[in-house]
Amino acid sequence: MAKVKSFSLFTDFDINLFKGGKHYRLYEKFGAHSMELEGEKGVYFSVWAPTAKSVSVVGDFNYWNAKQHQLNVRWDESGIWEGFIPDAEEGMRYKFKIKSHNFVETEKADPYAFFCENPPNTASVVKNIEGYDWKDADWMSYRKDKNSLDKPYAVYEMHMGSWMRNEDDSFLSYTDLADKLVKYLKEMHFTHVEFMPVMEYPYDPSWGYQIVGYFAPTSRFGSPKDLMFLIDQLHKNDIGVIFDWVPSHFPSDDHGLGFFDGSHLYEHPDRRKGYHPDWKSLIFNYGRNEVRSFLISNAFFWLDKYHVDGLRVDAVASMIYLDYSREDGEWEPNEFGERENLDAISFLKDFNQGVYENFEGIQTIAEESTAFPGVTKPVELGGLGFGMKWMMGWMHDTLEYFSKDPIYRKHHQNEITFSLAYAFSENFVLPLSHDEVVYGKKSLLNKMPGDEWQKFANLRLMYGYMYTHPGTKLLFMGAEFGQSSEWNFDQSLDWHLLEYPIHKGLQTFLKDLNKLYKDTPALYEKAFSGEGFEWINFSESENSVISYIRKGHDKVNDIIVVCNFTSVVRKNYRIGLPRKGSLKQILNSDFKKYQGSGISNAKKLSIEKKDWDNRRYSTEITLPPLAMIAFKIM
Repeated sequence: MAKVKSFSLFTDFDINLFKGGKHYRLYEKFGAHSMELEGEKGVYFSVWAPTAKSVSVVGDFNYWNAKQHQLNVRWDESGIWEGFIPDAEEGMRYKFKIKSHNFVETEKADPYAFFCENPPNTASVVKNIEGYDWKDADWMSYRKDKNSLDKPYAVYEMHMGSWMRNEDDSFLSYTDLADKLVKYLKEMHFTHVEFMPVMEYPYDPSWGYQIVGYFAPTSRFGSPKDLMFLIDQLHKNDIGVIFDWVPSHFPSDDHGLGFFDGSHLYEHPDRRKGYHPDWKSLIFNYGRNEVRSFLISNAFFWLDKYHVDGLRVDAVASMIYLDYSREDGEWEPNEFGERENLDAISFLKDFNQGVYENFEGIQTIAEESTAFPGVTKPVELGGLGFGMKWMMGWMHDTLEYFSKDPIYRKHHQNEITFSLAYAFSENFVLPLSHDEVVYGKKSLLNKMPGDEWQKFANLRLMYGYMYTHPGTKLLFMGAEFGQSSEWNFDQSLDWHLLEYPIHKGLQTFLKDLNKLYKDTPALYEKAFSGEGFEWINFSESENSVISYIRKGHDKVNDIIVVCNFTSVVRKNYRIGLPRKGSLKQILNSDFKKYQGSGISNAKKLSIEKKDWDNRRYSTEITLPPLAMIAFKIM
């Protein structure tokens, strides 16, 4: 049995960067790397465990015997243990056996492993992720244009394990999804897909948000190169890829990062900062430089090795506030006596600066539910530096408004118009996410009031309002065809519902809505600027009607939008308009092909020189029941 050979991938410069919190490509150094040393093939292993008494690699190559392969600790007090093992090879399972300073022995998965065993098994797997033959050079060359803030951004959020399943209820693989999902997204005209976390996680009901293998795509659906193939196919079809990324917390599973070397290595040692009461999980120590290097290296890894186009950062509010989900006495103010977590804020700034400087054309998106200022403001101007932020206020107010019987909506007009008071304070994404269709909240369809026809009409109206409201769009899987039950992570969506015309009609409307959004510059060119939106009338509360203009760079292509939030048909409804010409209806959520009532407008409506809504021009239109209509001035 060959012993461990002394060898290192780390230079003194690497160590200085790591200890300074500025090494953002640690995946090239830590973990398990197949290589040849002095004519012998084997694997170089390295791990950070500064308070350990000893560290061994146990695995298939030594019958899991900790005495065979003890790693060498570096002389420079970096806390890194390393060595080359000739017997190890691709595909073998392994763990680090760590004897702590108090002589407690634990077996830990490799924090930097590129692959893991299929849960519930917990070992890391030696895996070479180099050599995949990417075919997405075209996408990568023009991604900065497709992925920029003045382009259409319609995101399909999905959970890989429950989007669709095989007939025997087994998971679709990454390669299966490369066929079925890519075709579906292209047909539906979505511009991006957002995958709920694909990093290795032990517990299915966590939906992937309790991560153990931060550098390993889950083995549930295939190999790392299978995931690369999926992303490649999406890019070849001009679909951007966003990964959910979770730097906010991690589980306390025995084989994970918690109490890694017998000390609070990755988690903050103060439980008031190091334990998350909502999720019963551990919180990273953002003030520790080596932890910052670990996390930012992880973000770099997915953008670098997997060509990911964006990272949606989970639970940002829980990171930046010390009192998040805590009562008085359960948190300690910062050095200025305030509630902000200064280390976490500093970390997020470093993260955003690092990824934007190193990867052209990517976006970072914050799931941030508070009014924390400057989330999407550049770091150099005092902001956190994110590209976009979820507009949680819009989501809450919109769902609250739509849940009301249309009879009462006139008393709540402010709920549907208030978002425009702050719509341009950040670069907002309008999210209708997975969080809104679980835990007794009902599916989006069943949040809507009324009988079946009214529920679907309300849902089409809500989507029409969403897609013509300033900001980018995100819709959770199943919402596009009216999934009637709450989302269940443990089974497929109810695709059989598409056999029913009313579900198929909703899906057709969403497809047409995505196409209108993609093809209409006025709906995206100024999505984050007040110049891109103008009210026609927001005070028509008695009739529960709103009307507005969406504008792009060329005012000739402005879009006029009118929403009727009641089931009353309104004929001869006059609206003010910005100029003369004729009005052409380009989309109506009440079209019969969407299973609406078919109430529509003439192909062209003449615009009169008649004052209305404080404008010199106007015309009369017909408002269908519970409908959104979009027009162009010709």
